[in-house]
Amino acid sequence: MKIATYNVNGVNGRLPVLLRWLEETKPDVVCLQELKAPQEKFPEQAIIDAGYNAIWHGQKSWNGVAILAKGEIQELKRGLPGDPEDLHSRYIEAFVSGVVIGCLYLPNGNPAPGPKFDYKLQWFERLISHATGLLARGIPVVLTGDYNVMPTEQDVYKPERWLDDALFRPETREAFHRLVAQGWTDALRKLYPTETIYTFWDYFRNAYGRNAGLRIDHFLLSPQVEGRLIAAGVDKHVRGWEKSSDHAPVWIELADV
Repeated sequence: MKIATYNVNGVNGRLPVLLRWLEETKPDVVCLQELKAPQEKFPEQAIIDAGYNAIWHGQKSWNGVAILAKGEIQELKRGLPGDPEDLHSRYIEAFVSGVVIGCLYLPNGNPAPGPKFDYKLQWFERLISHATGLLARGIPVVLTGDYNVMPTEQDVYKPERWLDDALFRPETREAFHRLVAQGWTDALRKLYPTETIYTFWDYFRNAYGRNAGLRIDHFLLSPQVEGRLIAAGVDKHVRGWEKSSDHAPVWIELADV
């Protein structure tokens, strides 16, 4: 079972890139972030034509998350619990092929400090609380998406330049580490504990050409999934395609039960 996550940075504007990548790699499940499309503008027919079912949680101009799957998708949750006034489309959860898939787009939080950073940390606390409940159920869970956090200095090009950024501030990293410490496994770091791995390269200053990147798209696996992990990677070359997102797709493969 191959599961991928991809911040598409605009699902309609990048649709040719998304479809090309789907055809090339054929993942079984795909989590998308930053759809930047209202609910009615999601390109459902193009996704169906590509061989996937889809559920999505859209929002005009910003945010938006979706789960695509070759098989049946049973939607479990739309929106992260804990704040009924939060209207951002940042979380969707479904049951797919025996695994609970949580697709998330954690707030960026810049400029920090400030209200946007406060919102990021509050959202993180809600995620930690929800993740506690998922683990308590003792079922296979994959929490994946754009976390907007570099967990360690190993995950960022020139970390000294990012000390005051919301993605790298101590409060952000501490929240991520508390989440993982509940019992989750960082899939890429389990398989590649010491290697330089990035999933995002800015559009400016030839960041992709210089490999001046960040690792901010993550897979967290519950104990019931962790033992099935057999491969993981980043489709870095996709970032080099014309009109591509500033993120690259990230994927894992799980052994069948």
